[in-house]
Amino acid sequence: MNKNFISEKLSDELLYLFNTGKLYHAYRTFGAHLIDGGGVQFTVWVPGVRSVKVTGDFNGWNPGEEDTLELLGDTGIYTGFIKNAAAGDKYKYEIEAFSGEHIFKADPFAFGAELRPGTTSVVSDISYEWHDDEWLAEREKKNTFAGPMNIYECHLGAWIREPGSEEFYNYREVADKLIPYVKDMGYTHLELMPVMEHPLDASWGYQVTGYYAPTSRYGSPADFKYFMDRCHQEGIGVILDWVPGHFCPDEQGLCNFNGSKLYETEIHPDWGTYKFDFSRNQVRSFLLSNAMFWVDEYHADGIRVDGVSSMLYLNFGISDRSKFKKNREGGDGDLEAISFLRELNYMIGTAFSGVFTVAEESTAWPMVTWPPENGGLGFHYKWNMGWMNDTLEYMKQDFPYRSYHHNKLTFSLTYAYSENFILPLSHDEVVHGKASLIGRMPGDTWRQFAGSRLLMMYQMTHPGKKLRFMGHEIAQFIEWREYEQLEWFLLEYENHEKHKRFVKELNELYLEHPALWAQDTSWDGFKWIDADNRDQNIYSYMRISDEETLIVILNTGVQAFDEFTIGVPEKGFYKEIFSSDAAKYAGSNRVNTRQVRAKKKPMHGMPYSITVKLPVIGGCIFKLKRK
Repeated sequence: MNKNFISEKLSDELLYLFNTGKLYHAYRTFGAHLIDGGGVQFTVWVPGVRSVKVTGDFNGWNPGEEDTLELLGDTGIYTGFIKNAAAGDKYKYEIEAFSGEHIFKADPFAFGAELRPGTTSVVSDISYEWHDDEWLAEREKKNTFAGPMNIYECHLGAWIREPGSEEFYNYREVADKLIPYVKDMGYTHLELMPVMEHPLDASWGYQVTGYYAPTSRYGSPADFKYFMDRCHQEGIGVILDWVPGHFCPDEQGLCNFNGSKLYETEIHPDWGTYKFDFSRNQVRSFLLSNAMFWVDEYHADGIRVDGVSSMLYLNFGISDRSKFKKNREGGDGDLEAISFLRELNYMIGTAFSGVFTVAEESTAWPMVTWPPENGGLGFHYKWNMGWMNDTLEYMKQDFPYRSYHHNKLTFSLTYAYSENFILPLSHDEVVHGKASLIGRMPGDTWRQFAGSRLLMMYQMTHPGKKLRFMGHEIAQFIEWREYEQLEWFLLEYENHEKHKRFVKELNELYLEHPALWAQDTSWDGFKWIDADNRDQNIYSYMRISDEETLIVILNTGVQAFDEFTIGVPEKGFYKEIFSSDAAKYAGSNRVNTRQVRAKKKPMHGMPYSITVKLPVIGGCIFKLKRK
């Protein structure tokens, strides 16, 4: 086994920890472990059954007595050594219920899975020689809150495909293409939609059957470790989407694992999947160990927890109030799930310095990113879904009506520092008839491109870390489709190529200017200049760090200005360092080519003011030039 993987034998202590929900490294014991000298040790938790055998390639799928696992006391844990099993063998557990029914299940802890449509587990050697020691050492010292975070969300199978083929590139091949692209474009992190094994491509990975197995669609566990290793060697962090709120109902998976509900409580009312039973200690050990596994074994830098809202509320997705449930305290919070999430965040936060957790939480649940000891859930970051919804609702408004919706772009600042936020423009916003981001923009094609640039500029200058889904940078007009690659041919057209250049240079601007990220968790990093100019559809504000102050002016309307005056805090010369309307981005080139001198004319509560040009549907950023 590799130097990072430690296979642990079952001991009374490990059994106790597993059955009390406190075994955080269960993958070192459970599943299929290759043994030095040959053979495999199999261990699985299946209480309340008559017997468990392992059936697979090594016994011709006809198990005998020698393939029967031993029950350890009353723990519900079965284990046994099978000398003929080897790496690469496919297998399942044959579980005999007390009813006499024989149930065939994939291994919940399997490190590998058969390529779909096959449903077996695969005995896998997950050894790998890592080359990211320097990255891991730097990660331990890093304060992500005070640094830039610009995330490129990606589906590995639909970013790019083999030319003229429906086949996927494997992890190594896509690494050679995706990682240089992400680095060149100025992103700091990749966020991967779930890479855990799943049967249906159209689920995008969010209906999991193999929680410990990277999907075999793109290669082996070693191939995926290569991908992660390459990211780190090139200075790119990796966030993995993780789905502990529900699981796939396919019969080879966790559902009715012993012939009745074991891992699950009930069917999710919205998704038709099964909800995990967080009150069962062994299920908690399974899931907590799984999060630990992806950080420990695959060196993930962040875990983004999918569907947190569906976990927090007992009545999530239930429309019939007569079916509402209450917890023992009289509320509608799922106390076991809340406890689980707090333990998850405490576990990751204490075990790995520099690794962070992210909540996809779409409600106003309080203190998601506050410490548990202060009543919070303990996540490091939360997706700001309110900002996303308000922003996209505003940007789709036709220009004559925008003044009536002015506060949709200002309201988020009333709560911008209540949590540690990531501003998401994710895959969920470009599917199911919602239209692509550029497709939401009103007006003719020129105005749509201008609107798309302005949206990105607003996101980049708003407090909070950033996330955008693949395809935004090339201004893809169609919605995202998981069954084909992005429309890279669009870059043959000038508007799309210039839009990509705009995104790249906006990303670089973000990285270069601490005012845009150094104080994302404090009001010290932001100040409105004029939040209330609804008549002209203009927003102006400052982003601030110890090193610099930037002046941001956004014009979301269709009236251009040759002389527009705003207040500024200091005297001196202000230089335009970025404009979304530059000709190189396919704008009208209404830019400020000369430095603008501040006048001793108070305005907007500031002692000085500057007068500048403003483009239509565009924004500009100025920086004070200090001698």
